[in-house]
Amino acid sequence: MKKKLLFMVINMNVGGTEKALLNMISEMPKKEYEITILMLEKYGGFLDSIPEGVTVEYIEGYNLLKNLLNNPPRQIIMDHLRKGKLLKTLTYGAIFLLAKFFGERTLYFKYLLRKTPVLEKDYDVAVAYAGPMDFISYFVVNKIKAKKKLQWIHFDVSKIGFNRKFAKKTYRNFDSICTVSEEARKKIISAIPTYENKIHTILNLVSPKSILDQSKKEGGFSDKEFTGLRILTVGRLAPEKGQDIAILVLERLIRSGYNVKWYCLGEGKYKEKYEKLLSKLNLKDNFIFLGLDTNPYTYINQCDIYVQPSRYEGYCITVTEAKILRKPIITTDVNGAREQIIDGYNGLVVDIQENEVYEAVKKLIIDQSLRGKFTKALSDLDVNHTTNISKILNISSF
Repeated sequence: MKKKLLFMVINMNVGGTEKALLNMISEMPKKEYEITILMLEKYGGFLDSIPEGVTVEYIEGYNLLKNLLNNPPRQIIMDHLRKGKLLKTLTYGAIFLLAKFFGERTLYFKYLLRKTPVLEKDYDVAVAYAGPMDFISYFVVNKIKAKKKLQWIHFDVSKIGFNRKFAKKTYRNFDSICTVSEEARKKIISAIPTYENKIHTILNLVSPKSILDQSKKEGGFSDKEFTGLRILTVGRLAPEKGQDIAILVLERLIRSGYNVKWYCLGEGKYKEKYEKLLSKLNLKDNFIFLGLDTNPYTYINQCDIYVQPSRYEGYCITVTEAKILRKPIITTDVNGAREQIIDGYNGLVVDIQENEVYEAVKKLIIDQSLRGKFTKALSDLDVNHTTNISKILNISSF
């Protein structure tokens, strides 16, 4: 009999978490697993990339809950007051005060979901995959029936708004807590040491064959006439991904006379802010926003240097992809970086500082032999651990 698995996420946005999920379920034998993806909302560029045979479901009424989850309490209360809903105003006010008193939002989630029934279907394993996200963790614990429940952690809990009180209370209901790097595991243990024995490291999966095949497809950079060096960064346009650092580094490179362009794959709400910075520095022709593309591999394959200037990560899957495509890599010293790159051997790992990134990029621009050295080191890359799911993810063992 097939194991029934459910993975809960926010949506299918083009991002590392979503890509890691798609990679993982693609490796799961269809004869052994019946897979469901439960989303909060129907959205994202990866919706069409969900493997055939996977059941996709959505939380009914989430569009009504979204503002109540994301907007500031004062705004919610004032909105109800303006609409003359006195009882709701008093109710939300009381719940928010209690949530503030206890330091976490369990009571608020319970109130919001009071009319939402427990899902009818029983699962063997239910996974709060988009984690840490408190609402999804609460939903998996309280609204899904499963023999075993897993919490997945994709981010650096020391850098994001991780609520230890909520985690300590809710994570006791999970059979396992999975982190995507060993460094991330150490940080979650530091945050909630009570659960150390059930915290595991499971690396994000990638498919080297799929990446290599897709990298050879048509596409990639359109400015074929450019004769300088192409630097590429992939990631959501947000402070944690460090595109602002990349822009400042590029400004110094151009000022120093280097013939380079910096390309950025990704979208996000900070694009307008970054565009203003580019205009101020007169770099619009040198820093190119490529938008979203579900196949970034043609770009990675065609770039000369791959740079990941992040301020924090859980385990950066794009660095692994750049390794598979044997690109000279520079990454900031975030979670998982030193588990992927041996500094000076197959890439460079630098501090999260503009000058550190600048000096590393300059070194690779000047020293072509160093770029060749990194490429040669990556040609011997052992990627077997990323392709054999049975060695990494034996769900029945949790």
